[in-house]
Amino acid sequence: MTCYQNQPNGPEQPIHQIVKVDAMIKALVFDFDGLILDTEGPEYQSWQEIYRAYGCSLPLSRWAEGIGSCDVFDPYDYLAEQLGQPVDRAAIRAKRRPRFAELMANQSILPGVEGYIFKARKLGLKLGLASSSSRSWVTGYLAQLGLEAYFDSIKCADDVERTKPDPALYLATLQALKVKAHEAIALEDSPNGVLAAKGAGIFCVAVPNATTQQLSFGLADLQISSLAELSLEKLLLQATRGRKRISANELAIE
Repeated sequence: MTCYQNQPNGPEQPIHQIVKVDAMIKALVFDFDGLILDTEGPEYQSWQEIYRAYGCSLPLSRWAEGIGSCDVFDPYDYLAEQLGQPVDRAAIRAKRRPRFAELMANQSILPGVEGYIFKARKLGLKLGLASSSSRSWVTGYLAQLGLEAYFDSIKCADDVERTKPDPALYLATLQALKVKAHEAIALEDSPNGVLAAKGAGIFCVAVPNATTQQLSFGLADLQISSLAELSLEKLLLQATRGRKRISANELAIE
């Protein structure tokens, strides 16, 4: 995939204002799947097609249990449960993976992601990534997108015993970045991710995607529709204030 090096729109904020805003925040920590790149829509659709082929269904309510985690929901087991018999995992995998790749062919970096990364770098913030997926999965896509080199730390399922909603990934990221929880902001698209970030004591922004937008994000400190909705400067201001559950619209008019 191509990484478009477009800079965020709008006038630059004066440096003295920026320093005042982000004085307490030293790092941004990104999730990957569904936050940087929407792998979750194609993943869910490809599994739905598998279930339909077996005459079964995969409701979002069950699928959502595993979004952002690899420890909570097993789609093979759930299919076997509906069928009342074991399934051939290798055969399903061989059929689903090409379909997933086909659906991923049209995916690009989600709105606002590059702008946040470039602006964070310009402001001198550290960048971390905490993902429940494997390192090979995450770094493979980041390399394709041209984003891997921007991150100071990448922590994946390979690095912890338990993935989200356990806070281990975020705790490992904080340690690698050498920052404290109150000095970081987490960007998440799933309830499991929000639980993990809050469990680590980090201010968390929920950014639901097309698959997760129907889910509840009541524990998030802030919820926005995309990273393009709110400038990083305004987000830093919100995080330093530490106010709970303010809306993006409310912040925009301040």
